[in-house]
Order: sequence, then C-alpha cells, then structure tokens
Amino acid sequence: MEPVAFADESVGLDGLIDDDSIEQLKSFCRGEMSAVETYRQAIAAARQGWVAHHLRLNLASHEARVKVLRRRIEELGGDPPASSGPWGAFAKAVEGTALALGHKTALSALAEGEEHGLKDYRNDIEELDTESHALVRDVILPQQVSTRRSLADLKRQLP
Repeated sequence: MEPVAFADESVGLDGLIDDDSIEQLKSFCRGEMSAVETYRQAIAAARQGWVAHHLRLNLASHEARVKVLRRRIEELGGDPPASSGPWGAFAKAVEGTALALGHKTALSALAEGEEHGLKDYRNDIEELDTESHALVRDVILPQQVSTRRSLADLKRQLP
C-alpha cells in the first residue's frame, strides 16, 4: 500500500510524508539567500580587487546552494521561499553597519554568518528526510565548511 499525500503535505523519495523536511529546507534556503544578499553588499563595498574576488567565490557557492535547495524543495512538492525573510533584512543591516566600520569588521560579520549557517546545518540536519539529509550532508555542508574556511583565510590576509 502506497502512502497517501494530502494537499498540504509532500511525499519524499523515501515514501514518507515530508512537511517537516520542506520547512527545514526552506529555512536553510532563506539562510543561503541571506548569505547571497550580504556577500553582494560586501562585494559592492570592497576596496581591493583581490578581496572582492575571494568574496565572489563564496558568493557563487552560496548562490549554487540556493539553487540546490530550491530544487529539492520543489522535488518534495513545496514552494521555495521568495525572499530571505526577516533574518535576511537583519543580516543586511548588520553587514551594512559593519561595512561602515571597515573591511575587517565587515569580514567578521560575514564570518559570524558563515558560523551561524554551519551550526544551523549541523543542528537541524536530523529534521530532514533521508534523501534531503544525504544532500545536505554530502553537498551543502562541505560547501558551508569551505566558505567558512575561505573567509577565515581572507581575514588573516588583511593587514
């Protein structure tokens, strides 16, 4: 007997009804959208080309994660978020203030965002269905670790 999906619920690839997974993936996606917005803001204000280049690499990683998460949400029958929501507005305000204080402060704010994202993934991965769990564990989480490390390296290179 096949599981029944109701109008407001979705069936994941493992056959289980997966509303919780969709909501958690949406949360992850909003976090990634927030990262994209704050990186764009930092790149626009970067005074040194090599700094902007490093930030663009991290931006591209976050943009790719948004696409992957949006696609997974749609596969589960959900509607991806249209915006980063209140967290995104807050993150942009923090980054804007940090930019006014200087590049090191701005990079520190981005680093805090990277650390927050990493904690979110690690703390909430168990809320996901089997397929989504594997996607986050094998694709998203390693990229998050990489952008966090890249930003830490960039901060060390600044005078």
